[in-house]
Amino acid sequence: MRSAREQGFSLVQIPGGPGWASSSGLLTSSCPFFCVLDSGYLDSQYFVHSPGPEPWLPPPLPGNCRWWLCARECGLWLSLGGFHERGQDWEQTQKIYNCHVLLNDKGSVVATYRKTHLCDVEIPGQGPMHESDSTIPGPSLESPVSTPAGKIGLAICYDMRFPELSLALAQAGAEILTYPSAFGSVTGPAHWEVLLRARAIETQCYVVAAAQCGRHHEKRASYGHSMVVDPWGTVVARCPEGPGLCLARIDLRYLRQLRQHLPMFQHRRPDLYGSLGHPPS
Repeated sequence: MRSAREQGFSLVQIPGGPGWASSSGLLTSSCPFFCVLDSGYLDSQYFVHSPGPEPWLPPPLPGNCRWWLCARECGLWLSLGGFHERGQDWEQTQKIYNCHVLLNDKGSVVATYRKTHLCDVEIPGQGPMHESDSTIPGPSLESPVSTPAGKIGLAICYDMRFPELSLALAQAGAEILTYPSAFGSVTGPAHWEVLLRARAIETQCYVVAAAQCGRHHEKRASYGHSMVVDPWGTVVARCPEGPGLCLARIDLRYLRQLRQHLPMFQHRRPDLYGSLGHPPS
């Protein structure tokens, strides 16, 4: 067993669309070094301008055997998002959950988070996105999961715009926040790095964000720029343009020292702002 200082993440940045073929080789190449991996969005065709008549759907969870086998054969924990899981009322609504699945190195599912914040936005120059047309919001957060790299909190993409979620995960014990994403070509350059660094600073967590890159179809492209941010807000690993791989060490001793030197959670005033989350009056 490696020490906490030696644990880390390997991020795989893949093109838009189902990502097995382009990511499996990169997955294998990361095996000798890191025990935890975040593979990025597996598909993001749930948006209204998908060229197909319905979202791409894998077999019902946990039936995606290729990932389960890969985790077991490579001896890696895999953070996989976002899977499209048929909703409970699929036959009536034809709606899905957008899921983030965490597998251990035996190929077993240890956590499943269903995205709680849906991206219904109209950004000039980027095209409208109406995720709620085909997706159901998840009912709850997932408790942080203990892994060889630390306690991991699960989120997805648009969730990073809501600091309440990341703070709730940190208060529940998270040391690493994960955001598999497919940020747009307009919001990406403006907000991607800023939001990730802000979430890391305010929670004093590592933030791991794998992201799809490139064009999905003629009306949608994703920004990419997968990265890992440390609890001080420093970007410690970043993928270049296009498909690729980046590696980052996770130093939990550094995280704990920082939290001791800058004890922000002890200074919070929930008596003043405990009702955050309601729309402004």
